[in-house]
Amino acid sequence: MNPLVSIDWLYQHINEPNLVILDASIKKAINTSKQIKNARFLGLKNKFSDTNAEFPNTMLSPVFFLEAARDLGINNDSVIVVYDSVGIYSSARVWWMFKAMGHCNVAVLDGGLPAWITAGFPIDKLQNYSGDKGDFSGDYNSEFFYNFDNVLDAIKDNNKLILDARSIERFNGTVPEPRKGLRSGHIPNSKSLPYALLQENGKMKSKEEITALFKEVTANDKKLIFSCGSGVTACILALGAELAGIRNTAVYDGSWTEWGALFSD
Repeated sequence: MNPLVSIDWLYQHINEPNLVILDASIKKAINTSKQIKNARFLGLKNKFSDTNAEFPNTMLSPVFFLEAARDLGINNDSVIVVYDSVGIYSSARVWWMFKAMGHCNVAVLDGGLPAWITAGFPIDKLQNYSGDKGDFSGDYNSEFFYNFDNVLDAIKDNNKLILDARSIERFNGTVPEPRKGLRSGHIPNSKSLPYALLQENGKMKSKEEITALFKEVTANDKKLIFSCGSGVTACILALGAELAGIRNTAVYDGSWTEWGALFSD
């Protein structure tokens, strides 16, 4: 499945019996009380993140992920489209998690809820899913997510490169981090590729534009590890890489929240 689908594609397929539309919104925005018709609210912060972990947005264990996915009525044959209330933000994170669980039929909605509403397509009031359980089984691949030790090894490996999705100001440490008490700066030997450069008006730029951005910072033969503040916008870089045909990638789950805390002053 193409990792990115348009609002027109979704509108044309909205009544397909095996289609599952997931609302992955976490950022407050206009129209957050609305959802796309037939959508199911995911609950990224509480249902699909390990709330007992030390750092935010930590990937669930495979066992708990399967349970959460089944509770949303997701089956092995489900075609999943993920969106959020901003455009493309947290939806990329959910796309990446399902890919890590071995589910290939998953895509991000380009433009998200704002583009859908602007087009005048059908919406519902925000509501939780209350239908039947699914039979999703998954097959977790740990290579999709790097931990602290993996990244510690990667900074010494010339065949690997860490790309930071935060703003250049946060990367350079010229502005404070949003999280109180977290030091500023970046992981040694990493490079900056702000996720905002890959987007325009809430949508992903063209394949050609995204490919050019990656070529500016790295050769395609290196394994790319994506980092950000807490593992969310790093997945936008992962989405961009896939659109550009780059497959040898991983996301640093703890990202700067973990690294900056463990290497605090």
